[in-house]
Amino acid sequence: MWLLTRVCNKGTIAVTKTFERSGETLSSSSLPAKPTLAVVAERAGVSPPTVSKVINGRADVSADTRARVLAVLEDAGYRSPLQRRTTADGTTVVEVVFDALDSTYSVEILNGILHAAGDLGVEVMVSITAVMPLNQSTPEQRAQRMVDEGRGGMIVVTSAFGGAQLSAFRRRRIPVVVIDPFNPPPADVVSVGATNWAGGKAAAEHLIELGHRRIAFLGGPETAECNQARLHGYMAALMARGLEVEPGYVRMGHFRTEDGVSGLKELLALKEPPTAIFAGNDSIALGVMAEARRNGLRIPDDLSLVGFDGTYQAAEAIPPLTSVAQPLQEMGRAALRTLLRQVRGEQLDSQRVELATQLVVRESTTIPKAN
Repeated sequence: MWLLTRVCNKGTIAVTKTFERSGETLSSSSLPAKPTLAVVAERAGVSPPTVSKVINGRADVSADTRARVLAVLEDAGYRSPLQRRTTADGTTVVEVVFDALDSTYSVEILNGILHAAGDLGVEVMVSITAVMPLNQSTPEQRAQRMVDEGRGGMIVVTSAFGGAQLSAFRRRRIPVVVIDPFNPPPADVVSVGATNWAGGKAAAEHLIELGHRRIAFLGGPETAECNQARLHGYMAALMARGLEVEPGYVRMGHFRTEDGVSGLKELLALKEPPTAIFAGNDSIALGVMAEARRNGLRIPDDLSLVGFDGTYQAAEAIPPLTSVAQPLQEMGRAALRTLLRQVRGEQLDSQRVELATQLVVRESTTIPKAN
């Protein structure tokens, strides 16, 4: 079980189970009254277990056999779970999965999804995996529940949704869109993100143009794809100017405030501390700010600082934080629009949607103090 919250403008609507197990009855004007799956199997020229496989969305059924079974089911007035992507009143239901809604990043993305859902008449359910982790159900059970409850698809904004879950969804032909994936998703899984490499490069170039040469990078999880892209953009900017990437200036952690605190402590202990820091996200940057104040350092006079995400916290920080802004709400809107295209069976132009970042210069960066 996960924590599930239904969010919609129409109020809470019960989602009825849509999976019908072998032995349950179907109705149709062209078939005997309340035919069993055995009757459907006989009409389609297959075995009852094969009908059950089709209903469950199993992949081990040939395309011709599947089409034949679905045709008989449709004649019976039965819509398979693979076809049921709406509630009784025709509203499409999608689920959005987060590790937690404890960051401005997550809230901004959710706002974008909800605004688009309101415009498009879509109902959204939010799952919080940090409250009820994925390991409380198997990937197959998780995917089957999506089929059983007739949800159109899922938007994933979490590191906990891995290959096993994606494979289970793929077998049931459940559309999935991943936002800012921690690891590169399979080629057939759609992802939405921002130009992280270009944003990292822009952040470092800004500091270099101000005259900084000792520039540190405090990043998030080392294996996270977005973190790697930001790091490589930072490294590219330094190398393009003939500057060495000092190993002691590159430190990884998580995208949390406390990582900014611990990161600055480690950097200040170096023989030559940096004069500027590029933080992998705004939360890390806020931690740097807090630790700088505790050490009597003034930002930007003693230490220039750039964040990443462009959240409202960056604008409200003291001093206001220079940050690489991601279009977070637009990423949420793009993810929902792309998911709905998959639900409708439309062909996508690309499996990767990448939106532009923009460096927003505020008051946390300036020229370095003379040595």
